[in-house]
Amino acid sequence: MIITAQQLGKKYRREWIFRGVDLTLSAGNSYTFVGPNGSGKSTLLQVLAGMQPSSAGTLTYTHAGQPLADEHWYRHMVLAAPYLELIEELTLTELLTFHGRFKPFRANANVPELIDRMQLSHARNKEIKFYSSGMKQRVKLGLAFFSDAQLVMLDEPTANLDWQGAAWYKEHVLQLPPDVLLLIGSNQPSEYDFFPRAHANVIEVTQWK
Repeated sequence: MIITAQQLGKKYRREWIFRGVDLTLSAGNSYTFVGPNGSGKSTLLQVLAGMQPSSAGTLTYTHAGQPLADEHWYRHMVLAAPYLELIEELTLTELLTFHGRFKPFRANANVPELIDRMQLSHARNKEIKFYSSGMKQRVKLGLAFFSDAQLVMLDEPTANLDWQGAAWYKEHVLQLPPDVLLLIGSNQPSEYDFFPRAHANVIEVTQWK
């Protein structure tokens, strides 16, 4: 899996959020995009994920040496972010069952096993709308960690998590397969400085202002 950005840019109305981005992001590596709030980290990750169109430049995805069509891209990536919404009318059991229908889980893990790994067994039959913000964030991270995807994108991964949730995040991000392409958006060193691969490739987004 390789993502190639050439002179990539994004603007809202007349204001450029970023421009002139040249990047080659390859599987087996981890990259952390850092910068203060409002610097464009989340927007850049959303453009790289194909969730938002770019305003300038080109973005290409390559898998197994072949260009990947945009309509097939979603099958290979997962994104966890505090601004993404879950289907709150479903219970956790129902949500994981639904998710697994279009994106399988690693090692063919079953739903009860995943719920245990999320440490949410006590809330397996509770509707997501009744979860705390920290529980919802753990579900989002769990979907990212346990889905069988080549690209894992984590934006502000410990947002809304208490110290136990943050420790759970650190434990599981270190367990991602070594061939995964991991992208993290963060302004908190504690979200990546413990992870050698992510810490080795820290990219300051303000350089593209």
